[in-house]
Amino acid sequence: MIAALADAGAIRYAHPFADDQIQPASLDLRLGPVAYRVRASFLPGMASNVLDRIEALTLHTIDLSEGAVLETGCVHIVPLCEQLALPPDVAASTNPKSSTGRLDVFTRVIADRARSFDRIEAGYRGPLYAEISPRTFPVLVREGSRLSQIRFRRGQATLDAAALRALHAREKLVDSDHADVSEGIAVGVDLSGFGADGLIGYRAKRHTGLIDVDRRSGYDVADFWEPMTARRDRSLILDPNEFYILASKEAVQVPPDFAAEMVPFDPLVGEFRVHYAGFFDPGFGHAGVGGRGARAVLEVRSREVPFILEHSQIVGRLVYERMQARPSRLYGQGIGSNYQAQSLKLSKHFRA
Repeated sequence: MIAALADAGAIRYAHPFADDQIQPASLDLRLGPVAYRVRASFLPGMASNVLDRIEALTLHTIDLSEGAVLETGCVHIVPLCEQLALPPDVAASTNPKSSTGRLDVFTRVIADRARSFDRIEAGYRGPLYAEISPRTFPVLVREGSRLSQIRFRRGQATLDAAALRALHAREKLVDSDHADVSEGIAVGVDLSGFGADGLIGYRAKRHTGLIDVDRRSGYDVADFWEPMTARRDRSLILDPNEFYILASKEAVQVPPDFAAEMVPFDPLVGEFRVHYAGFFDPGFGHAGVGGRGARAVLEVRSREVPFILEHSQIVGRLVYERMQARPSRLYGQGIGSNYQAQSLKLSKHFRA
């Protein structure tokens, strides 16, 4: 269906799609040849377009054709290779790719006349732009690098509470005998420890080298991450403005006819942010494609104050959506999926 949208001209592109660019329920978006370093993040609003705001806010331009480094703490706007001319009944949403979130690269997509990030209204015609702000590691990107993905919807796809309970009863979406299915599937954090050494996660180091976002298995974990092991009381104090990689207590599965998204549990329960990426393709964690026992990896950042996480504490909820048709290939099924059957796992850039 995504390929058909492109064939019909609803998705326009500067270069033909790469072989693996269409994923089971999304399309990877590619960076264009130039980045604009801007003074601050912005939304254009209903009366403006992104290019006008770029012209008013740009500090300097960066040529990405041969690759360039995006520094931490800076905001960059990059026109994407893909543009849209959506039918009036098709809307879209975007999110960072899993590997982008696990590098703490804050990324979201803007459209002309948009009043919110990562949401494209039905019938939108125009360009797309990525806002990129590395938070922890400087990153090397180039024209064609893929940091975001886009999904397309017709009508209302999200399962209501009754439909979600029925699906969980049939498929057991998480391996918990007492799953909370009231407003999405509740997901807790695992602080009991994985493996013989009781590893619970990683805390990002400061002042590291840069990471090439297109380089797989190219970096030693110890150069960028500090491993953390379980405490006797199975808790973890999140330090303000530090970045952590943790894992869910529950193993998660997404049946082939559905997709899922991690959404915040409740902003009132604590000053921390969980899961920057948050999208799970059809087939993630599904036994039929080798994913039994897959955990949700959690990208966690505390805000202004230290915060204590406890083992099993709920940190997010999985909202499920119905696909219009089963994808021809599922996550983990011959498409180079990096995180099928994962436990606690860093991004694909680091050597196992």
